[in-house]
Amino acid sequence: MTMANQTTVTEFIFLGLSSDPQMQKFLFVVFLLIYLTTLGGNGAIMWVTQADPHLGSPMYFLLSHLSFSDICFSSAIVPKMLETLLSERKTISVSSCMAQMYFLILSGCSEIFILSAMAYDRYAAICDPLRYVTTMNKRVCSLLVAGAWLIGSLYALSNTLPLPALHFCGPNTIHHFTCELPSLVALSCSETFTSNTVFLISAMVIGFMSFSLILGSYIQILGTILRIRSAEGRRKAFSTCSSHLIVVGLFYGTGVFRHFRPNSASLVLLDVLVSIQYSILTPMLNPIIYSLNNKEVKAALRRLLWAGNHPAPG
Repeated sequence: MTMANQTTVTEFIFLGLSSDPQMQKFLFVVFLLIYLTTLGGNGAIMWVTQADPHLGSPMYFLLSHLSFSDICFSSAIVPKMLETLLSERKTISVSSCMAQMYFLILSGCSEIFILSAMAYDRYAAICDPLRYVTTMNKRVCSLLVAGAWLIGSLYALSNTLPLPALHFCGPNTIHHFTCELPSLVALSCSETFTSNTVFLISAMVIGFMSFSLILGSYIQILGTILRIRSAEGRRKAFSTCSSHLIVVGLFYGTGVFRHFRPNSASLVLLDVLVSIQYSILTPMLNPIIYSLNNKEVKAALRRLLWAGNHPAPG
């Protein structure tokens, strides 16, 4: 059959997480609570880092932008997911699917490079503390954040611009709860070598760049910490990195598995579970990890909540 005689797909169908209506209602409540927790937790981090003068250091400036990218990342997925859980027609138009994928790639890539900037911040604070204020001044921090979003934009564009040239003629079922590039390209009836090649090369370049920045920073940090003579000094230096290391491990570990695993029908369920972890649970866990492991954030939250409940007399 020629391309001209093939039916053109105008929408995709999400298979989602379950076909049982009762289970869908249960999952709707679960993911709604997760999404509200994500918005509340990351919103609180953004609020407290802006409102409390004690959190004016570069680390908290970058943390507030990490929280913003988490909100963007989660918001690109969960609202549509909640809609499909309650809707009988679990569909999304081809253009909306590509738009969702663009914002997923944009926010995900930006978050990776914000995490890289946070690793560099810890390197500057621990390995070169005397010049920390100069090295991580406000202009440098702003450039690091702007660079993260610029790279994310270019990466998202490089992977989504080739997609309108693909022809979708069926099947149109996505074995997932969101639009991601591997799932979408697999449904194309036309040649996908270019899209797959661009995705693979760009993902490897982006992953290598960001991970090299993080790894190089922590190699220097580890060397500096090992040279500290007192156990208390080493513990204190390492404690400033622990939250960041946990977040990096969660994001990279599950993200790498999701995008570089071998294609296999037997891994579909595991694939969906891993995607839930890195795209839905991780944005919720990040503010919890940072608030639980950071005494300054907890103290700032207490101060602001106390001030809100006990206003100064007029």
